[in-house]
Amino acid sequence: MTIHVFVGPTLPPDEPLLVHQCVRRRPPVRHGDLFDAAIADTDTVVLIDGLYHQSPALRHKEILAVLARGVRVIGAASLGALRAAELWSFGMGGVGNVYRFYRNLEIIGDDEVAVGQDPMTGRALTWPMVNCRYVINLAVNSQILTGSQTAPLLEALHAVYYPQRTFAAIRAVCREQNATAFADWLGERRGGDPYFGDIKRSDALSAIRAALHGPDPCGRVPSDLHLDSVYFRRWYNAFATECVDGLMLPTGLRIAYQQLFDPDFRALWEWHLDHLSRRPSDGSRGMPLAERMLRLTGQEAGPPAAHTAFRVPIDLRDSGTVERLLAYETDPDRRAVARYLAANDDARRELPFYTPETVRNEHVIGVLQQVWRGPDTRLEEEALARGFRGLAEAVTAMKVFMAGFLCDWEQPVTDVTEATTDVRP
Repeated sequence: MTIHVFVGPTLPPDEPLLVHQCVRRRPPVRHGDLFDAAIADTDTVVLIDGLYHQSPALRHKEILAVLARGVRVIGAASLGALRAAELWSFGMGGVGNVYRFYRNLEIIGDDEVAVGQDPMTGRALTWPMVNCRYVINLAVNSQILTGSQTAPLLEALHAVYYPQRTFAAIRAVCREQNATAFADWLGERRGGDPYFGDIKRSDALSAIRAALHGPDPCGRVPSDLHLDSVYFRRWYNAFATECVDGLMLPTGLRIAYQQLFDPDFRALWEWHLDHLSRRPSDGSRGMPLAERMLRLTGQEAGPPAAHTAFRVPIDLRDSGTVERLLAYETDPDRRAVARYLAANDDARRELPFYTPETVRNEHVIGVLQQVWRGPDTRLEEEALARGFRGLAEAVTAMKVFMAGFLCDWEQPVTDVTEATTDVRP
């Protein structure tokens, strides 16, 4: 069993518990991280820190999905504590003071645990509000502060934007609130113990210990968790990866490459639709695709093509779907996908603001006309026949490959990206 600990500024990298043989230290969790195939059903995930400003935040259904397949999930200290308080009834375990604060609604916002970070080391540079609340409570118990001082002091500290709540800023607020005795006391205590008052750190360590040695804080996972939605399917498809022949490639992009460039993919997609027609997932009676189209249209002679009637989304959670849609994939295809993805990295180095999304639609459509050897009036039908939900989806898929595809025509990557986008050095 591996314990995957997603942690950032709450614990330093050299924290002894993080080098335990069963622990795999991972960076702060973000959207998509829990789709990692390296997280086995028998593993444990400990969520501590997470990203949410500079990267999409971890979704609740991503946690529910790993819970549903048997992964034990424990949250503490920071974003993990908030998610545990929200999902405890679904079997996610919570540990520590911060979790209890959220669970009991003593605090509610994610700004309570947010800190400013050193961009190079990831080390916390500021104090979170939960630590401020904790040390103020200790100061009252030690008669450093009076009860009447706590509310205005907490309000003033909370008004300081979290990336600016340094210890110097805390001292300045204390002076304004006539609480210099508290600031002196806190500075003295922190001088003797740099971790004094850091309940995020102590909670994080408690969570890792619970994962290693118990007691297990997790509850029962409901047997009827419903995770199927268009959004969850899209998330899974976006992050599904597989290592093939030493290449770690996104499965969705491997299929997209076949849809775009395999001249025989139209026939493959029809075969896929016929398979789905014969084996419906809803338990209804299966039938050949031709019979289903006849029933649908009533046209025995010249019925419309099946892809115009059935626009079936691709679901990479189904291994059979993946196997069918990659049936004609070759080693050169996989190498081309890897090469085209690397070309995007090259383009970003040459043009820092480049992303595939900046490629102009008209250039992509021009390339698709050449690849599919058809006039632009037929591109919509061709996209449907290749399993896209329309030309717009095909254009979006092609943008990921544009830099690499055009570089295969021996054009320098800078010339390619400047010619097809509005991005300039």
